[in-house]
Amino acid sequence: MQAEQLRDFVIDKLEDLKGRDIKVLDVHEQTDIADYMVVCSGNSKTHVKSLANHVATESKHHGVPPIGVEGAESSEWVLVDLGDIVVHIMQESIRDFYELEKLWGPR
Repeated sequence: MQAEQLRDFVIDKLEDLKGRDIKVLDVHEQTDIADYMVVCSGNSKTHVKSLANHVATESKHHGVPPIGVEGAESSEWVLVDLGDIVVHIMQESIRDFYELEKLWGPR
């Protein structure tokens, strides 16, 4: 899957389980680790974990197995690394604290 197709696929999978406030950050000019970061909020630890599991499982079924999944133990912030796309699924308070959109957003 091309990076843009994978980005759209991830957004679709997050929307499947009612992920909130989904933002896409184009980071290809800022880093070599990914082309896009997708940031999403979940309502609770259970919701965050479910969203991350859904993205990881569905991407694997479509031929893009995650390189890694980090943070599922606490489920306050779960990162799903799909290579060209890095997905950050966070509880609202964690997202507000780290402000990834400001850190990685347009300058």
